[in-house]
Amino acid sequence: MADYDFDLYVVGAGSGGVRAARMSAALGARVGVCEERYMGGTCVNVGCVPKKLFVYASELGAAFRDAAGFGFTVPTPTFDWPTLVRNKDAEIRRLNGIYENLLLGPGATIHHGRGRLVDAHTVEVDGQRYTADKILIATGGRPTKPAIPGAELGVTSEAIFSMAQLPKRALVVGGGYIGLEFASIFEGLGVEVTLVHRGQHVLTPFDHDVRTHVEEQLRARGIRVLLRTDVTAITQGAAGLVASVVSRESGADVTSLTADLVLFATGRRPNTEALGLEALGIVPGARGELVVDDDFRTSVPSVLAVGDVIDRHQLTPVALAEGMAVAKTLFGGQPTRPDYDLIPTAVFTQPPVATVGLTEEAARARYPDDVAVYRSTFRPMKATLSGSPDRALMKLVVQRSTDVVLGCHVVSSDAGEIMQGFAVALRCGATKAQLDATVGIHPTAAEELVTMRTPVA
Repeated sequence: MADYDFDLYVVGAGSGGVRAARMSAALGARVGVCEERYMGGTCVNVGCVPKKLFVYASELGAAFRDAAGFGFTVPTPTFDWPTLVRNKDAEIRRLNGIYENLLLGPGATIHHGRGRLVDAHTVEVDGQRYTADKILIATGGRPTKPAIPGAELGVTSEAIFSMAQLPKRALVVGGGYIGLEFASIFEGLGVEVTLVHRGQHVLTPFDHDVRTHVEEQLRARGIRVLLRTDVTAITQGAAGLVASVVSRESGADVTSLTADLVLFATGRRPNTEALGLEALGIVPGARGELVVDDDFRTSVPSVLAVGDVIDRHQLTPVALAEGMAVAKTLFGGQPTRPDYDLIPTAVFTQPPVATVGLTEEAARARYPDDVAVYRSTFRPMKATLSGSPDRALMKLVVQRSTDVVLGCHVVSSDAGEIMQGFAVALRCGATKAQLDATVGIHPTAAEELVTMRTPVA
């Protein structure tokens, strides 16, 4: 390895790349990193972090309305979008600096620029070449737009974080977690929102009770939800952007939708273009993802990849685990592979969703005639005085023969905070009897998960 400039060269300073780089450097490796955009990648700059800050802002709109039920007389609030964007930008700059220091602290070298692989051991950054024993590609992914006429008139999620003003009317195209989160953000900030989704239900991979409950909650908050509907074209009209939509049910044109903003939340694609992969014989998969083995090696053993660019689980904590595994395996003397079972996740709609483990459908497919389901829907205590339309859903999926809890699903305020603890419990193999024996914290929504006694039919 002494013949190379670095032991490890990382292309991309997002979550997975930074974790692999800084842990490898801390383990004594000589590490180089290049980044062409911003430190921290999608999550810090145009993903999880700014999105959650916008979620907090949007929740305050409902909080002002809810306050009256608790005796507060609150003047009609005004909202200033540029202030939110400006304050968000300041926080992101702070985090960019933290990520840079995370690399510099253990001794990694940072090169600002776009990286391109020249051969199996060489990366070129803005004309300068660096050699390394191992190269790690951690270039993440990017949002995509559908191939329809006028798609250039719409935006993707990344543009929302820097747009100059808040629209009065927004059309969100896509019923995945990104589309639902931004629909909720817009609604909470006073925007008139229409959500169009080509599928039968939103949040397609989630439990069916979660999907239908979320749809009801979106509508209860005033979001217009059109399912089994395709957007076929966008044009610029006198009163705004005009979307032509077609119902999949009837195949007939639906009334054109007019909005000030069209947000395409129709999927993401791995960033593998112009990396020089073809010259090395590395052929991306059907979606542009890098195909790797269990140790994150591509078809060229000295070139590895982690994170969204391998398109396994597009979640920041998963990328962090993969980056850590690479560092331990290469330089820590601890061959490590992440465990992809029981990955908890949350969707920051209003109310939010959180889940871990198997859906009811997946459990019944895996364990036919051996599944019990416990489910409760209720009006949260806070909503009894506030007048909020929110309703909570709690659901447990259990294997009858072993009593092991296979899945836990929550739609409720603080769902993500609730689910983190239950994810630990499921990781430890918790049984329904153990949940039943746990004393609930009263009065909370979370106590419902340890007080459900009767399975549904």
